[in-house]
Amino acid sequence: MKSNPKIRRVDTFITPYTINYLHFRNPWVVACWSAFFPGNGHLMVCKYFSGYVLIAWEFAINNLSGLNTAIYHSMIGEIQLAKQDLDMHWILVYVPVYIFCIWDSYRLAVQYNNHYLLGFREQETETIISKNISALEVNLLDKRKPILAIIWSLFLPGLGHFYLGRLPFVFYSILWFIVILHFANLLEGIHLSFGGNFSEAKAVLDPQWLLYLPSIYGFAAYDAYVNAVEYNKLFEREQSRYLKTKYQIENSEFDYPV
Repeated sequence: MKSNPKIRRVDTFITPYTINYLHFRNPWVVACWSAFFPGNGHLMVCKYFSGYVLIAWEFAINNLSGLNTAIYHSMIGEIQLAKQDLDMHWILVYVPVYIFCIWDSYRLAVQYNNHYLLGFREQETETIISKNISALEVNLLDKRKPILAIIWSLFLPGLGHFYLGRLPFVFYSILWFIVILHFANLLEGIHLSFGGNFSEAKAVLDPQWLLYLPSIYGFAAYDAYVNAVEYNKLFEREQSRYLKTKYQIENSEFDYPV
């Protein structure tokens, strides 16, 4: 939706590369995704630039502090090794930003929920622009199947968002997934496992990078599913507003079937 001076609160903006919109989100769910991986909560509320900065911070400081390696050793009961893995110079820097990510994503979710509810009531008869066409891309507001968004995300994080036309998230997911695969030596470990060399596979895997994968996979699948569901709701809202404007308001004599 393009900026309209008559509308106080715009809740939908469609570009050729993504659909940025407000919808109701559970602030606790947003905060939990920030706790799982700092930056994910900000991506959920469409704060892409802020989310990318926080994700880059998470990768940098987590690696410098050895946090994931320490978590891995703690999970298998090697507590002494976990203590040795942690670099206290960096872990003390990590903690305040980690807490801030959780708090700020929760705050933003509450704030945007309020904005969305007010805007929804004010724009009940306003038209939502349902497409954006440029020389490079076409983005249409249409019905999507949420289950397909999950399935493609499980094949490769980012493909579910590609299906939805959310390109900023596609670049982020695929880029970091390739980086993680490389540094975790995951493909080499899978190849060795297929050959039955499980001890060698375990030896080549880097837990520091490997433990990023559950957060990347889980969030990509969840976020793609939620956006597919909300796209469908947004599509139905656009259709409803169009019918109300064109038939119930402009053509008041039209015999509306409902």
